[in-house]
Amino acid sequence: MKTPSGAKNIKTKRGGRARGVGELVGKLIDPALKKRGFASRDILENWQIIAPPPYNRTTIPDRLKWPRNKSGSDGALLYLRCIEGERMALSHDHERITEAVNRYFGYVLVQAIKLSTQPFPKQSGADSGNGTSGGVQMNVDPETGNKIKKLVQGVEDEELKQALHKLGQGVFNKNKK
Repeated sequence: MKTPSGAKNIKTKRGGRARGVGELVGKLIDPALKKRGFASRDILENWQIIAPPPYNRTTIPDRLKWPRNKSGSDGALLYLRCIEGERMALSHDHERITEAVNRYFGYVLVQAIKLSTQPFPKQSGADSGNGTSGGVQMNVDPETGNKIKKLVQGVEDEELKQALHKLGQGVFNKNKK
């Protein structure tokens, strides 16, 4: 095949093997993660395993902030995004998460944990089927779900009704533990 004048022959580099989407996407997001203080994707990919329950479902790492000009520092500051209903509990239970992260990696990666000002991302699937939209799915038995619906049915403002329904689920979930 003839190439137009002035056009360069571009050779594509092939690795000789099929590559997974995760491997290809990883190369694209690694620079963005480095800007947020993460050396690798490990903490994000394995957060469900690293964090103790219920924080493995209600929090996600936002960024790592390393201390400046300190050689031999004792770890970074980990900022976590957290759902609104768990922020208070997280602020009291931060040492447990710090220990879990450091135990997973085998060295002191995190010195302390702070709450991020960024909101917890909405999960896909806008309606979870129990009156709440987005956020973390809270499991309550159908009887309790019906009780919560009866309690909030008189509320006309739809946003307030959803917020109260979500609060009711959180209260009943806390009481089950």
